[in-house]
Amino acid sequence: MSATLPAPPAVPIARETSTDRSPRPNTARLGWLDGLRGIAALLVALHHFGLLPNWFSWGKAVEQHFDLGMYAVMLFFLVSGYIVPASLERRGDVREFWVGRIFRIYPLVIVAVTLAALLLPAQYSAVPSQVTDRPFWAYLANLTLLHEMTNIASALGSMWTLCYEMVFYFFVTALFVQGRHRRSAPVSLFFAGAALLLGAWWRPALITPKAPWVAPGPTHHIIAATALVMLTGLVLIMLGRPELVRTGAMVLGGLGAALLFLNARSTFFESMTILATMFAGTVVFRAEQGQIDRTLAWICCAFVLTAGFLVGYFYDNAKAQQITWTGSWQAYSLAYAGAWLTFGLGMLLRHRRWPRVLTWLGRISYSVYLVHLPVLWATWWFKDKVVHFPATGAGRWLLPAFFVAMVLLFSELTYRLVEIPGQKLGKRVAAALNRPTAASTADGA
Repeated sequence: MSATLPAPPAVPIARETSTDRSPRPNTARLGWLDGLRGIAALLVALHHFGLLPNWFSWGKAVEQHFDLGMYAVMLFFLVSGYIVPASLERRGDVREFWVGRIFRIYPLVIVAVTLAALLLPAQYSAVPSQVTDRPFWAYLANLTLLHEMTNIASALGSMWTLCYEMVFYFFVTALFVQGRHRRSAPVSLFFAGAALLLGAWWRPALITPKAPWVAPGPTHHIIAATALVMLTGLVLIMLGRPELVRTGAMVLGGLGAALLFLNARSTFFESMTILATMFAGTVVFRAEQGQIDRTLAWICCAFVLTAGFLVGYFYDNAKAQQITWTGSWQAYSLAYAGAWLTFGLGMLLRHRRWPRVLTWLGRISYSVYLVHLPVLWATWWFKDKVVHFPATGAGRWLLPAFFVAMVLLFSELTYRLVEIPGQKLGKRVAAALNRPTAASTADGA
């Protein structure tokens, strides 16, 4: 293989000019990715339930040195980084990609937040008071899925990761329309280097350093500006004309960069590490497909892994831990390394048939990720107000078993009743948007 990266191909940004697509996976669904997603989603739910520290005598010691939640979300980010750019490039259509993302993500977010806000008693609400006390601005910010970068808490706690997913989509589409989408390695190295070099210097929330109830004006301004810029970028993309699509993608990329660098609520080193990790997942995909030099991919992944481990050691101190929610630097760093190790094992086993229960869990993993918090609070209400669960002996396992069963049951329901219909509607919307384009192309021919 050549030691240099191939020149980026001409990039189609609308379906009628689509000629360059990434190789399609061998199967409709990649079982190993489903398996990893399913494991990660269930571990996030068990982490929030407090299974380790509250049900095992050794659990608190483990949590002090290995953060299960951090491990699971970093595994999620690696999987997203691997598959999302491939999805865009396989379509070869930025508009269709965004229609798919919108109808993949938003229906469940809206349903889960709405039901959690309406059905759960106030003292058992999964939606924090920071959101319900300021509903207009808080829900508007959450609707952009950039709320964590506009100084607003998540309507459901686990939604904070969707902010980074959204910024990643912005960057991926901006790179795609510029024909630089195969430059994942230098992008990943840049973010990892920024985390390593600037992790203790760059401060989070530079635009809105004060809480919204202390200084509401700046927070409201950035929410309104973010919503307007994001809407403008998406409208330009939806119009479908190549120059407008290209402009819209660059608007979104600029918005993502501004918010990520200037106003993320998380620590700078964690924000940079997340983006480095996602683009490193893309690097793994490109190396596997023969799109980049494998030596470059190995060096990139080794650097990102090392940087991610070291930033925990360097910067995840007592003050930072109030933001990262980790118990020690070891809890951060070992969890990050563990996510990479698990992803690597998944890669090694990617050609094997994974257990059906894991691939099923992967299919409903997005529902598990969003639904588990309302179910958790409903479980506490059920335990306190309806049924007494034993606190000792073998019977004490009934409560976690009940929680897991309810999470899986409601996740299967929301997958079937919300996710699948939403995705089908998205395909119909994409087809409807493409029909005028196809017709005009035929007339021109």
